[in-house]
Amino acid sequence: MISPAELDKRLSSPLFNLSLMKGIEVLTAFGSQNPDMNLPEIAAATGLSRSAAQRFAFTLETMGYLRKDPRSKRYSLTPKTVEFGYRYLLVNPLIERANPFLLELNRTTGETVNMSEPDGTDMVYIARFATHLHATVHMPVGRRLPMYCTASGRAFLSLLPPDHARELLESAPRPRLTPTTITGIGELMDLVDAARENGYAYACAEFYRGDLNIAVPITDAHGNPIAAINISAPASRWTMDRLRAELVPHLLGTGRQVSTGEPPVAELEPFRKGYGMAPGYP
Repeated sequence: MISPAELDKRLSSPLFNLSLMKGIEVLTAFGSQNPDMNLPEIAAATGLSRSAAQRFAFTLETMGYLRKDPRSKRYSLTPKTVEFGYRYLLVNPLIERANPFLLELNRTTGETVNMSEPDGTDMVYIARFATHLHATVHMPVGRRLPMYCTASGRAFLSLLPPDHARELLESAPRPRLTPTTITGIGELMDLVDAARENGYAYACAEFYRGDLNIAVPITDAHGNPIAAINISAPASRWTMDRLRAELVPHLLGTGRQVSTGEPPVAELEPFRKGYGMAPGYP
């Protein structure tokens, strides 16, 4: 992750392409609150002038990343934008190596298993194996969750130097999302310290009501944290004490396998076939 000081330095570098940044900002301005926008709304959402917003929207429409409704003149994203995230999933060696282990953990526990990577003060889902049972919430690949109130975030923070972990927590908004959300820095650091000592973290319905989760960090060859694996289970089927007692051992084993092991080639093959290997396809 790039530090705030390094980011400021790069933004002022002659190598930094401001136009590219603004074009990406136009794309990322669309979301659940802004599924479609006209030019004045794009300009307001990005801080661009209307003429600049028009140029970027026209360019992105021509490239196929935006579509324009001929009657309302409102723009929206096209399926082509999915290509950016898909390519990351396609080339990420951690995902390929982890998938067989995550699937086995999902089958063993019967509950949803996710893997996420850090981005700023959030964790982003990069792999997911959902339960076949009733799930409390839908968390698709690509979903961002804050570090402070999730087991995955706390697991990742537990292997950072404590000062760095505290800095990330202090720099992030920490709203109280549910009645059980913990927001105080002291309490959060206690949970991160406990995760460091125990080897796993937990969060009790702090992001969504009724959603319990436990997580372990994933490390690189040098022991640095690079991701986290979590099990998400509903309070209708589990208590946190039972989740920790019964599923943490399985989760710890999977964490060690993903961090240090390589799955058999035969177990990798179904996942490789799923990435579109026909001639002429990326």
